Amino acid sequence: MRKLILVIALGMFVFTSANAQGISFGAKAGLNLASVNGDGTDDVDGRTAFHVGGVVNIEFSELFALQPEVVYSAQGFSSSETFGGETFESTVKLDYINIPVLADITVVPGLSLQGGPQFGINITSEVEVDGETGDIDGVETLDIAAAIGAQFQLPVGVFFQARYVAGLTEIADGGDFKNSNISLSVGWFFN
Repeated sequence: MRKLILVIALGMFVFTSANAQGISFGAKAGLNLASVNGDGTDDVDGRTAFHVGGVVNIEFSELFALQPEVVYSAQGFSSSETFGGETFESTVKLDYINIPVLADITVVPGLSLQGGPQFGINITSEVEVDGETGDIDGVETLDIAAAIGAQFQLPVGVFFQARYVAGLTEIADGGDFKNSNISLSVGWFFN
């Protein structure tokens, strides 16, 4: 499945590059405010983490571009439960290589709205309870989500992003949990 996603992403890049007016490469990093949605998640707290990755902006016109990215994203959630009068703090760490493929529509010069699908490949699934860490079984390898957001780019190539990503697929067998993430990024287009 991972190879298929990478082949599709590469094919889209080659196809769209042939019709592009301009291509910009960049890098970004930032803050994740991650959590999960679904049944039984009312008492779940978010996990504050980070993301870092590469960005390609393929411009087709002054108003429309395609922006695929490859991003390492630390996600998950935390919770506290009480058993026998003792409270246990736990953090579920679900880290992904995310591949968003976003339409980038310029609203005014420098400001664009973005939206599209995101494909995530799970690379870490573990839980930490009171300092002890263990692996989690049953986490799905592929996470499919929808992303929306905005990007503001300065003339020197520095850009800022705000994005919300809502999971469309369940993150594990037998549960109704779906990823949810707000990300704030800063980056730079090299050319």
